[in-house]
Amino acid sequence: MRTLISTAFLSLDGVVEAPGGEPGYRNAGWTFNDIDFLPEAFDIKGREQKEATAMLMGRTSYEAFSPVWPDMADFADYKVMPKYVVSTTLTEDALVSNWGETTILRSLDDVAALKETPGGPIILHGSASLNHALSDAGLIDRYHLLVFPLLLGAGKRLFSTTDKDTQKLKLVEHDVYGNGLQKNVFDVVR
Repeated sequence: MRTLISTAFLSLDGVVEAPGGEPGYRNAGWTFNDIDFLPEAFDIKGREQKEATAMLMGRTSYEAFSPVWPDMADFADYKVMPKYVVSTTLTEDALVSNWGETTILRSLDDVAALKETPGGPIILHGSASLNHALSDAGLIDRYHLLVFPLLLGAGKRLFSTTDKDTQKLKLVEHDVYGNGLQKNVFDVVR
């Protein structure tokens, strides 16, 4: 079974909304505001591109990333790997043509089936609502979290508020950086 890895920038209070400056959120761009850039704190992002063999995202994240990421040198490895977008509304004609193979999945069952195919890890970027659904369905296997020393208050959160049984995590990698960022890698305990 392929490993599904959710990767996220999040504030200490769990907000994941608009870290790069996406419009419509009061604190948009919070990953760049008043945080010293330390390359070593972001090493995991390069490692994710080297280790992942496919990328998964929801429609909203696809629509945010697809106009920008294909031409960014920082995301060159993602350009050539297969991409999967989970959406009930996205159509084939809405897919960009310069970002490699992209497949639309229509349900969580389709994601579960994808995990059963041969291949390496699948990386899940952005997609707060999809993260909620996949986590609640027990389909996420690992979390790569870069936690920023900020409290943002309102905003989309990484984890749902669904009333469910305890989901245990095992910390498998951790680091703290001089700019206050924390890297936390958790495996989901089954």
